[in-house]
Amino acid sequence: MKTLITSATSHNRLLGRDSDEYLVLNIAIEDGKVSQISEAEIEGAFDQVIDASGLFLSPGLVDPQVHFREPGMEYKEDIESGSKAAVKGGFTTVISMPNTSPTADNPDTVRFMAQRSKDVGICKVLPTGSLSHSLAGQTLTDFAALKEAGAVAITDDGKGVQKDEIFKEAMVKAKAVNLAILDHSEDESLSDGGAIHAGKVAAQFGIKGIKPESESVHVERGCQMSQETGAHYHVLHVSTKASIDAVRAAKAKNINVTVEVSPHHLLLCDEDIKVKDDNTLDANWKMNPPLRSKADKLACQEALLDGTIDAIATDHAPHSPDEKAQHIEAAPFGIIGLETAFPLIYTHFVKTEKLTLSRCIDLMSKQAGGLFNIDCGRIQVGADADLCLFDLESPFEVSPEFFASKSKNSPFIGQTLYGQTRYTLMNGNVVFANKP
Repeated sequence: MKTLITSATSHNRLLGRDSDEYLVLNIAIEDGKVSQISEAEIEGAFDQVIDASGLFLSPGLVDPQVHFREPGMEYKEDIESGSKAAVKGGFTTVISMPNTSPTADNPDTVRFMAQRSKDVGICKVLPTGSLSHSLAGQTLTDFAALKEAGAVAITDDGKGVQKDEIFKEAMVKAKAVNLAILDHSEDESLSDGGAIHAGKVAAQFGIKGIKPESESVHVERGCQMSQETGAHYHVLHVSTKASIDAVRAAKAKNINVTVEVSPHHLLLCDEDIKVKDDNTLDANWKMNPPLRSKADKLACQEALLDGTIDAIATDHAPHSPDEKAQHIEAAPFGIIGLETAFPLIYTHFVKTEKLTLSRCIDLMSKQAGGLFNIDCGRIQVGADADLCLFDLESPFEVSPEFFASKSKNSPFIGQTLYGQTRYTLMNGNVVFANKP
């Protein structure tokens, strides 16, 4: 299959060039790879031609944290529907968490997830392996066997590891097999079964709150143990100023610590939680870690803009409408985010000139992939033709019908955004097309 993309606007830095200029390009693709890049017309016979006039050409995006629910909870999402959501958002690679049923604590489950992604063939879904058996935090899994089966990192995401000695042993073992530890930082003695941030909204509505220290004490622990062991410690979905301060201090000491932030923690706080007609809180605003205080939100924004943040991750966590219709204390944690992540960051940070477009895309491609030693994020001859074409000029409204995911649990429904995906190509194949 030979494909030609014509008249696409892109940015020199996304081509690996040390220049801040935009340019209009033609891209030839053959056998799944970029074969030619030119500002001049490309001659030859092609099986398909994509007219990208007025569209922005980006490397395919990479999401460091998604929950695709397969095996075991396919009514919420499965690898196929999750992949469709991913490519609609411009993502060609995602890192899938192990909190499936059965848990990805064994090579067979990890191998199934990796093979299922290849069989679906829409998006590259790279599985992680769980740190402990059944995410119970008691006994460690066989990291080497999980890596051999296809795991690209180790994590108990969905639960914090409560025992310090178990977590430190995991760091030592992960370093030995050259895998990062992805940490859902939560001290359960401090989160104590809460539903939302322990702030004035929780007090107003009589909801049990989650203290911000429940996150930061585990981030501080991870940074310290990374220093002691040399292991790569990665903070998932950071949400508090204290956690960010701990990461900054660790980075200043050149400790092997990285951190991601999610769009919802950049753009929302507990005061934004929607109040329903029956005067209860809408569980589509419930996630873990929760929406924090306004000060924490601003600290996350500052960390994004000053370079502390290494990547943007959606923490795409689908649930059924019935589950999310429950009272906020009974409903499960989590929101979807793949289809809205780039538009949210583009609209609120790039379009407002707080963040450059090339930096935004790096946070969502090259740097995100780099956490897992994935070589990506540049449009270059010989590279995989994992590409996306965004419409940066046309506004669109997020509606329940907008989502390709099986689930609709998003707090961003009703927002008008920019940056809609028009085409996504994975290994040179058009896996999503939404022509205006």
